[in-house]
Amino acid sequence: MSGLSMRARSTGPDGEAATMTYDESARTTEDPRNPPGAVRRRRSHDGDPPRFADRFTEGQGGRNPGPVVVSDHAPSGDVPVRDTSASDPPTADPPTGNAPSPDARATGSLHIVAPLQRDPAPPPRPHDSPPTAPGAASTGLRPREGRRSFLTPDDVVVPAETGLRGFLAGLGIRLQPSVRERAVRADIAAVSRHWPGPRTIAVVNGKGGANKTPTAVLLAAVFARNGGGPVLAWDNNETRGTLGWRTEQGPHEATVLDLLPQTDALLAPSAQSALLARYVHHQTADKFDVLRSKPAVLASEQKITAADFDALHEVASKYFRLNVVDSGNDETAERWLRMIHHTDQLVIATTTLEEHAEAGALLLEALRDRGGRYGDLARQAVVIISQSDKNGSPSRSRAMAEGFDELARRSVIIPFDVALLKGRIRFSALRPVTQRAWLEAGAAVAEGL
Repeated sequence: MSGLSMRARSTGPDGEAATMTYDESARTTEDPRNPPGAVRRRRSHDGDPPRFADRFTEGQGGRNPGPVVVSDHAPSGDVPVRDTSASDPPTADPPTGNAPSPDARATGSLHIVAPLQRDPAPPPRPHDSPPTAPGAASTGLRPREGRRSFLTPDDVVVPAETGLRGFLAGLGIRLQPSVRERAVRADIAAVSRHWPGPRTIAVVNGKGGANKTPTAVLLAAVFARNGGGPVLAWDNNETRGTLGWRTEQGPHEATVLDLLPQTDALLAPSAQSALLARYVHHQTADKFDVLRSKPAVLASEQKITAADFDALHEVASKYFRLNVVDSGNDETAERWLRMIHHTDQLVIATTTLEEHAEAGALLLEALRDRGGRYGDLARQAVVIISQSDKNGSPSRSRAMAEGFDELARRSVIIPFDVALLKGRIRFSALRPVTQRAWLEAGAAVAEGL
């Protein structure tokens, strides 16, 4: 019966009358053994229907079956009142902790059973995992113990997309990706990751012409093209930095000197990120922004103090998830030292020329000798070795990379590419083998972030 509504009147040993109302439509407990609106019926040994109290308490498993109203006055309404003075013969007590009192049994009157309390939740076991919010995991909520989930784990490998395997997959022959394609996918996943908070990469080498600017540009392009989100390439060179010359210019000529007086306004709570477009130059194809220096003036006219760098870095960290800082050659400058202070990942840029590699090695050794955080940055550094000319020997590049094994965490070799010799740097203009090498370099850097 659905929506059962009953009312019973009982007279206790002292002659006082009480009325109980039971409304099944108000039940809220969902029990697989006793769903809402259902009543489990039980026969006594002599075949009579169960008592109302038995029906009320049986099959609930210690759960609250619904609201019970006990009053001294009969409620109003048209529901007929069942007279319990001639109650059914008593049967065995139901398996609950609310047994009828001896007085109730003696008089044959109905025993009012109070709502049972829900069983308290058992304390978590030491090895239990915390509850998982819906959608927090690929398989959703964990199934109960012993039940297999209907959801499929997200571990399916996408068929091959490149090379001969990719061609055959396009014809309907689904093949697993090759080892090379799997490596490319892993590197793309590494540079696409977003971190909980901004990160700063410093590209350094005390020797001029060591390929610092192309390294900063192409690392910014790799992270921006794959990971999305705002990425900034920042020229921190006080001696005619060329980052602005090697990248696309926006509709203005603003430099870091124009941004510096506006740092307080840009850090205000009401500041909008779009306002920063007045000071940075967006790269339409490679998706990152550039903060230029001003090479048209003397270094003495564009000094950046440690406090200035802190303010600029605070703005950059508020509006960009990743800052790639192209540095100058003066390792004693305040702005250079403050850059190292804010660095999360150090990158040594060098070519295959001996003087460039030696300058990078000396810098790593000097930082390691200073110890503390400087030593940690040196040990976790990534060295990016760019082949300086098309006639360079691959064996020479490998030998140079091996020479940095004791000084840095990782070394990556970039092959020679004529697109990097002069003019504006575009990632799409590089040869496929060069693009692959820069993706590998970006993944190596990402490991330290």
